Amino acid sequence: MAISKALADAIKEVLLQGNWVCNNLKDQLREVNWQQATQQLKGINTIALLTYHINYYIEGLVKVLQGGPLDIKDKFSFDMLPITSEAQWQDLQDRLWNNTQKFSDLTEQLSDDQLLEAFADAKYGTNYRNIAGIINHTYYHLGQIALLKKLTV
Repeated sequence: MAISKALADAIKEVLLQGNWVCNNLKDQLREVNWQQATQQLKGINTIALLTYHINYYIEGLVKVLQGGPLDIKDKFSFDMLPITSEAQWQDLQDRLWNNTQKFSDLTEQLSDDQLLEAFADAKYGTNYRNIAGIINHTYYHLGQIALLKKLTV
């Protein structure tokens, strides 16, 4: 199996479908309504804010893999507009699922040589490092979301 295919599969596993830990983000969010997603607990990030944060980075990487500039900044990764309806919550999730599919598709198309190329700028490491980083980052926040869900549902 090509490395890019393995990475693309890992992206889908953590975000969209089952994986080796029998957990994924789409299943975790499936029965969470907008009030639960935005419920604030003792200053901890909300489920909605963590979902936004995950999508923010995926959307940024998609843009770069499509040939665009890297224009995301860590300091803006939690700058979500308030969610005040179920429609807005569903829209955020739909954007994440669409961006995830694009991210997976673009990743799978990369050759081994492209995986080792600089991501936007050499100071950000390789494409591989950034793709693997997103997978790890998502697992980290998936754990937080799973715990928050138990506290809010």
